[in-house]
Amino acid sequence: MPRGFPLRPERCTQVLCPYLRGEARAVAAFEITALQVQQRNKERVNVYLDSAFAFSVTTLQAARLKVGQRLSEAQTAELRAQADVEKAYERALRFLTYRPRSEAEVARYFKSKGVELAVQEEILGRLRRLGLLDDEAFARFWVESREHSRPSGALALKSELRQKGVSDEVIQRALESLDQERSAYRAAQKQARRYRGLTEQEFRNKVSAFLARRGFPYSVAKATVKRLIQEGAAEGKLREESEENA
Repeated sequence: MPRGFPLRPERCTQVLCPYLRGEARAVAAFEITALQVQQRNKERVNVYLDSAFAFSVTTLQAARLKVGQRLSEAQTAELRAQADVEKAYERALRFLTYRPRSEAEVARYFKSKGVELAVQEEILGRLRRLGLLDDEAFARFWVESREHSRPSGALALKSELRQKGVSDEVIQRALESLDQERSAYRAAQKQARRYRGLTEQEFRNKVSAFLARRGFPYSVAKATVKRLIQEGAAEGKLREESEENA
């Protein structure tokens, strides 16, 4: 800056004061020209800087802003960063609405949406603190859910939980209460109704294959098939081998 140049910005013209004008921009670079509540989400407010949409903030953050307020580049960058975090957090909450998720599932979801790693880590930490992200609870939920809707063996459940990024230690604890004999019988009972009228050998082959696909070990499948054959023979649901050869 020229020596002895006046320091008061109001006395400088646009041409003669490039230094002071640059300094002023650093202090207050943008003006808030509008604050509009979103139509689809009343909890978020769109912020317009110099008549152009810039980012959205929560209603709580918007309460600290006003039209005509000037923001420095640093303030604008901070608000943008906060907006990115809150947007990612709301996405995570929607993702968790459908069913509980493992931590790895949420991280993969963030990655697919292009969320920055630093933002991911902040949101994952917040979700853990709120108890919304807990792999131990998720693994127990998964095992119990399968027991009610699709009884499966330990091998199948381990495979499914590993695919969802759950550690082997957590999986093992979740499976401690699993009664595979009970689960196999419940699963095979439903399937056995479709095999009514088969011979004992045909029934054995089909139910054994079904239980193997569901992840039950051979010993459990064998005992379950034996039990169902005994029940089926007693109730006359299976065809005698002699009828097959007649």
